Amino acid sequence: MASLKARAWLGLGFVAVVMSLAIFLAAGTIRYRQAWIYLTLFFGLSAVLTLDLIRRDPALLERRLKGGPTAEPRPLQRVIMLGASVGFIGLLVVPALDFRFTWSSVPLGAIVLGYVMFVVGFGFIGRVYRENTYTSATIQVAEGQRVISTGPYAVVRHPMYASALVYLMGTPLALGSYWGLLAVVFMVPFLLWRLVDEESVLVRELPGYREYQQRVPYRLVPYMW
Repeated sequence: MASLKARAWLGLGFVAVVMSLAIFLAAGTIRYRQAWIYLTLFFGLSAVLTLDLIRRDPALLERRLKGGPTAEPRPLQRVIMLGASVGFIGLLVVPALDFRFTWSSVPLGAIVLGYVMFVVGFGFIGRVYRENTYTSATIQVAEGQRVISTGPYAVVRHPMYASALVYLMGTPLALGSYWGLLAVVFMVPFLLWRLVDEESVLVRELPGYREYQQRVPYRLVPYMW
């Protein structure tokens, strides 16, 4: 457990350094108020989720620590995750460049909306963690895994992706940029590609998933898809 805690906090610290450098180097200044608020929210909420998993579900925390392109067992998913990772970097860098060169002017109301979307998306992710201990950062079926059809999984089959999209769309607005939404547009095809490929794995390897698809017809957005 001590090793798991250390890896979790070191990983979060590493992400904090990388994200901060990406934003402030691109912005050319640390006098970027929206970025400070965004980073405070991101790492404050991440710390809360980490503490909760350490206390309540260390096995899930272990699964979440094994993520990224190199952790995926299949080449296709490595390509998909590489594209998504590039998009996430763009989600930080493009708004910072926008701030530096004043490409767009985002009103306070839209910025606040971005913060709200970010917090709501993160909150939904925490809810998904509580409902499904098998929410791995990689696509694979674990030993003993079963179909989860309660809570948010009774509404859409992939509430983690839905939650992530909410906070991803809120990020550029929270950072005061309209141009940053282009990074979201870049990321969405990779996330949808990953979702569809994940479904094929679950149908093939997780007993009962095909029946679950029939009970819950929507993948991502209720009454749409």
